[in-house]
Amino acid sequence: MKLAARETSTFRLCDLSVDELAEWCRGVGQPAYRARQGFHWGFQKRVMDPERMDDLPKPFRQLLGERCEILSSHVVRHLVSQDGTEKLLLELRDGRTVECVLMRGGRRRTACISTQVGCGMGCVFCASGLKGLERNLSRGEILEQLLHLQRLLPHEEKLTNIVVMGMGEPLANLGEVIAALERVLDEQGLGIGARRITLSTVGLPEKMRQLADLGHPFTLAVSLHAPNDRLRDRLVRANTGIGIRAILEAADYYFERTGRRVSYEYVLLGGLNDHPTHARQLAALLEDRCAHVNLIPMNPVPSLPFRAPKAARVRRFVESLERKGIAVTVRKRKGADIDAACGQLRLRVDASESCREDGARSERSGTG
Repeated sequence: MKLAARETSTFRLCDLSVDELAEWCRGVGQPAYRARQGFHWGFQKRVMDPERMDDLPKPFRQLLGERCEILSSHVVRHLVSQDGTEKLLLELRDGRTVECVLMRGGRRRTACISTQVGCGMGCVFCASGLKGLERNLSRGEILEQLLHLQRLLPHEEKLTNIVVMGMGEPLANLGEVIAALERVLDEQGLGIGARRITLSTVGLPEKMRQLADLGHPFTLAVSLHAPNDRLRDRLVRANTGIGIRAILEAADYYFERTGRRVSYEYVLLGGLNDHPTHARQLAALLEDRCAHVNLIPMNPVPSLPFRAPKAARVRRFVESLERKGIAVTVRKRKGADIDAACGQLRLRVDASESCREDGARSERSGTG
């Protein structure tokens, strides 16, 4: 939609830059600085109702209420874990749903957000991709997740970190993701520094290099999950035709350009990729690199045939990496009692609704 058309049409606030909103303000007879006031109310003060933006003229507040959607998505499920993790299932304008999570730990308040509806990367152990990729999210739909999560916090708290590790492959939607994150970096947005933002990727070398060339010192997390191509082709179908070597070379380029140590995510699947041999192969890949390994014991999904590794296997895996001087962390499970792993809640809700529809059809046909 062209900006001129927005003077008489509705639009989503989070899809606009400050300059674009300023242009709209001028088009409706308001000074350009109203744009920064509006963003300050939405992003900093967490006010979603224009009528409450009391330093704006009343006629302008009314116009904003008529033309501007501050939140076009709405919460359809809100789950709270015993450990304080909160998960939201959001319904978008077109009826599709995405997930986002708020995690608490010490002084950190971390938002985990999605970038696509579904995922097309083919990680066989991940609930996000079971229904394939439906579409990319817009910058506004990405930002709105943060606004929803921020409103879960008391006013004296704010989001401190962002992990772009929810549904979807962020680098497959790089343009919209960067546009959203640049708003996050802006003091008129959320004012969160790039070093507190982590982007996860299954490993798309060309996109990794593009991200490096943008110059933002984000933390890059490569979802590796296997130490050799034969196994990775089975676990991560997007690996076919790419290969681990190309991914590691792109990761090296990212480190050279940004100075940021690359993190490697490795989901441990019991009996599949958690053998000591796998640990030694992974160590051989990374021992000469500035790298950090995040080991993630599998969070079982009822519809998938994978299981968590035994604790002894996890310990041996850690020891193998540490002997080679590789920094390693075992990620603690957050929100296991509320389906906090990406894609699980959406999958469960979709299955529940499908069952209800099947039941209704059975009742109508007399076969129930």
